[in-house]
Amino acid sequence: MARGRDIPAAVIEAGIVLIALFLAFVAGFAGWGIGHSTSHTRTVTVIASGTNSASSTPIDPHVAAGGHDFSQFACAQCHGFRGRGGVSPDVPALSTVARALTPAQLRHIIDHGLGESKNPTKPYMPVWGEVISKQQVSDLIAYLRAGLPSVPTAEPPAISQGQGLAVEGATLYVRYGCINCHGPNGLGGVPNPQSPDKTIPPLSGVAFRKQFNTDAKIIAVIRSGSVIGRAPIVSMPHWGGIIPDDQLKALVAYLKTLK
Repeated sequence: MARGRDIPAAVIEAGIVLIALFLAFVAGFAGWGIGHSTSHTRTVTVIASGTNSASSTPIDPHVAAGGHDFSQFACAQCHGFRGRGGVSPDVPALSTVARALTPAQLRHIIDHGLGESKNPTKPYMPVWGEVISKQQVSDLIAYLRAGLPSVPTAEPPAISQGQGLAVEGATLYVRYGCINCHGPNGLGGVPNPQSPDKTIPPLSGVAFRKQFNTDAKIIAVIRSGSVIGRAPIVSMPHWGGIIPDDQLKALVAYLKTLK
């Protein structure tokens, strides 16, 4: 009787083969599923981490260059983000003014400055003629006339926080465009042919320390600027109505770290 219930060897072998085939099928299906899921995840990651479509849209090279000049020469610090105003009631929004003026009028303002040069409590646009090249002015005009569009990476440096006043001041020195005239590390030397000393003065060195020997004196000259004549003499703008007191202190802290 027991021998009659034994399963034939052929049946056992067939069962083993079927089980093996089933396991192979399950393993293959699982592998396909994992591979498909991984491939899908990678695709999503690439899309999420790639640049957005706005940044890949072609921009006229002159308009793009003008956008970077707008940031480099600190235009936004007085005229607002993308020239939209709102910084000071005495400074116009370029988003509305720029198209109302001719390219020749815009060039004259950039080269010769504009504002109440004798009133240090009011903002005064500096004379850029000896600092900004004709090509840079042309690019700025192209950017203004194009409506001040968004230009990827054409942004002022972010202000450092929680790293001390001197570090914050170093960023502000670039953000407010001080570096364009007074040079890196406040070394000066930028030509100003019509001025008495022929160059824009440094913000470092023995002579500077002797003349501006207190924080109050440094802050006072930043606020009042230095409008020493008409174009083509380069003049420092009045920053009093633009730079808040805490940032003035940070700028002073940075200048005191220089030679």
